[in-house]
Amino acid sequence: MTDTHQLLHDIFGFSSFRGVQEDVVERTLAGENTLAVMPTGAGKSLCYQLPAVALEGAAIVISPLIALMQDQVRSARANGIRAASLTSMSDDWRQVQDDLMSGKLDLLYVAPERATTDGFGRLLEQARISLFAIDEAHCVSEWGHDFRPDYRLLRPLLDHFGAPRLALTATADRRTRADILQQLGIGEDGLIVAGFDRSNIRYHVVPREGLPSQLKRLAKAHEGPGIVYCPSRAQTERVAEQLRGIGRPSAAYHAGLEKEIRQGNQEAFVRSEYMVMAATVAFGMGIDKPDVRFIAHAGVPKSIEAYYQETGRAGRDGEPAEAWLFWGADDFARARRRIETEVEPERRAGERERLNALGAFVEAATCRRAILLRHFGEDPPETCGNCDNCLNPPETIDVTVAAQKILSAAFRTEMRFGVAYLAQVLGGDDNEKVRMNGHHASSVFGIMDAEELKLVRPVARALIARDALRSDEYGGLSFGPGAKPILKDEETMVIAKPPKKLRGSRRKAAQDYPPDPLFDALREWRRGEAASQGVPPYVIFHDSTLRALAASKPGKVSDLSLIEGIGDKKLERYGAQILEVLEDAR
Repeated sequence: MTDTHQLLHDIFGFSSFRGVQEDVVERTLAGENTLAVMPTGAGKSLCYQLPAVALEGAAIVISPLIALMQDQVRSARANGIRAASLTSMSDDWRQVQDDLMSGKLDLLYVAPERATTDGFGRLLEQARISLFAIDEAHCVSEWGHDFRPDYRLLRPLLDHFGAPRLALTATADRRTRADILQQLGIGEDGLIVAGFDRSNIRYHVVPREGLPSQLKRLAKAHEGPGIVYCPSRAQTERVAEQLRGIGRPSAAYHAGLEKEIRQGNQEAFVRSEYMVMAATVAFGMGIDKPDVRFIAHAGVPKSIEAYYQETGRAGRDGEPAEAWLFWGADDFARARRRIETEVEPERRAGERERLNALGAFVEAATCRRAILLRHFGEDPPETCGNCDNCLNPPETIDVTVAAQKILSAAFRTEMRFGVAYLAQVLGGDDNEKVRMNGHHASSVFGIMDAEELKLVRPVARALIARDALRSDEYGGLSFGPGAKPILKDEETMVIAKPPKKLRGSRRKAAQDYPPDPLFDALREWRRGEAASQGVPPYVIFHDSTLRALAASKPGKVSDLSLIEGIGDKKLERYGAQILEVLEDAR
């Protein structure tokens, strides 16, 4: 019988499994089909890499992005696992195929588009297959936020070979999980759901007011790598330039860049310990970089599922990280127009539901983490102590009357004008435009006093977020389905009182860890070793392993094997060097 704990230590350098890892591994080794829903950073790849080594034959890993495959292959090989990929960028495809057929591979990574071809099926007929791992399995489901049609064509391949199938994802609500099980032919008893909580991530959600300044404050507060997600290609380049202006290494990433530039920027980010990448949302899904210290959204994501996955790219090493969402009412207006004009009619209801859930999240005055976890079916505590609303509870204010006045003003002005004009009418601004439109004689003219007028923008923003107001492409505000219950006093509206001054992050990296000469020396050694091998520093060791080394100060090679993250392969390769670095730094 396979000693999974011994393999865990010898290959990966861990003394024990985390969370549900052991349950998933044992099911796979027993030949059972499994869907594992585990948060980013919980060690999903180990759940198929360990069985791949323990079982006879090769594990076929179906993954959506070439960059993700390359990163996984690189990390697996560093641990002594025989891994390869077959992609459009593979120059060694003949050798990879020969290695597969001759039993020289533990892992083979392929995209779903290749996995579903007849040619690939014929190749597998000539090899011994130990298991199929379907990574980013939410792509299978039409309810998932990254739906990929080719994922839904995998079932015949899985059924034909009959090897155990292991589907893995970090983001799947109940409906998505049920769809994945059905599409991949996994029984309900094969569902394993770990907790969704990423306790090391601190969540902040604030209105977008002076975004360049907000992002600069954030970048200054965190020296480690960061990602800023931008809604447009042009904005990625503007943000990168703005951050470079404060001396922060930064680059842009989007599909419009030349392939060589895009790949070069990605490689630079993966290798860097300081760089900030301003990118569109596709970036990051294919990167297993563990030391990203902050994620910022310059606009709202597509859904809570997308937000959870994108913010989950921070702090994969378990160290403190932050997620910042800067939002505006126009984000929701654009998103609703996209749903009505670009999404297939049969999918619009689901997309509206997702957007409404996101709207409730951004305007909430309660614990952010609790809202996220409830969305995924958990029953969390009311407060988490590690989000903006828990750390600095906002004062709430009932704005139902103000909301009714704004809605009434939109109606009385024929739903043709934006927030600024409505504020003029509500405030009684007897200007030329208001007179020309005849709205100086309207029943809503001048019905707000100076204090109420201060609430027009935040209340309008909240009304748009909850789909009570909708903005057209010209900025005109009209009623959404959420307007009627507010106007008829069937629903109250409470928002967080707008702060007088928006602040950047209150936590700096120096507060998380005091200066440590041993850690700095190990990091410098790792940096040089990574450069000589042409790999990212985290492939050598994660920061958490270096901190453990600096804290325990091992004096002999046998002591190193007790440190989490140092397996046999890395002990043999780096053990003497580590001891030398520690000795010199003391």
